[in-house]
Amino acid sequence: MSTYEDQLNKVRTKPGFIAALDQSGGSTPKALNLYGVGEDAYSNDDEMFGVVHAMRTRIVTSPAFNGDRILGAILFENTLDRQVEGKSSAHYLWQVKNVVPFLKVDKGLTDEVDGVQVMKPMPELDALLQKAKAQDVFGTKMRSTINSANAAGIEKVVAQQFKVGKQICAAGLTPIIEPEVNINAPDKAAAEVLLKASLLKHLDTLAANELVMFKLTLPEQTNFYKECLEHPNLIKLVALSGGYSREEANRRLSENKGMVASFSRALTEGLSAQQSDAEFNGMLNDSIEAICQASSS
Repeated sequence: MSTYEDQLNKVRTKPGFIAALDQSGGSTPKALNLYGVGEDAYSNDDEMFGVVHAMRTRIVTSPAFNGDRILGAILFENTLDRQVEGKSSAHYLWQVKNVVPFLKVDKGLTDEVDGVQVMKPMPELDALLQKAKAQDVFGTKMRSTINSANAAGIEKVVAQQFKVGKQICAAGLTPIIEPEVNINAPDKAAAEVLLKASLLKHLDTLAANELVMFKLTLPEQTNFYKECLEHPNLIKLVALSGGYSREEANRRLSENKGMVASFSRALTEGLSAQQSDAEFNGMLNDSIEAICQASSS
């Protein structure tokens, strides 16, 4: 079997969840601050990304972090360009930890129009996909946001996600389509109704070999995305924590059958640069176990 087929089999059939280690740009100082590293620890972007790579390296090299409970990990492009223990980050994940590597490919969001924020243009996407494929990256992730139940806006978000998704499939990778519904949207449930209808419509436009994953906000109605899960082109349905605490995210996740976590902040909650290795590894192990349990419903 090829590396891609091995990875596809793992994502489709094995237990576990996806670790989102892809904070970038504007979200990095916040992630570092929660980790106990203030902005006085770096003086420019390059130093900042060096510091956050050290944090991610500590996470992925921990004995608690391995393919028994973690299906995959989403990386930021800057992480893809760096090494972990002498290997490229993606090769380290797959070859050493048996964790399937994914790459965040979007370049951020445009200003809100029609209650949504679509993705900025990605003129260099093809080159980035080639680079990722050369490092045994299995799939990609790209995020848009939905802030209100506006049918035109939601259709625009989903249409863009699928258009780029087809480009990613053509490059031999599997896209994670992520239209995030804001957990603070006053009409969140109504937005989810519109989103599901649009997702199902666009799933039906895919060819048999165009496989995708969805990363969605935990829904107001339990098992709301069941029809998506049953679609032959969807290989995995994963949930973002979206600002919920780990406890609340795990509670909601455990109620949604077939949905697994793809948590970022909820995964690293409580971890600190000041912890000893024993404390750090113990807390990470507890986090991973709790998220894994919630993902196994």
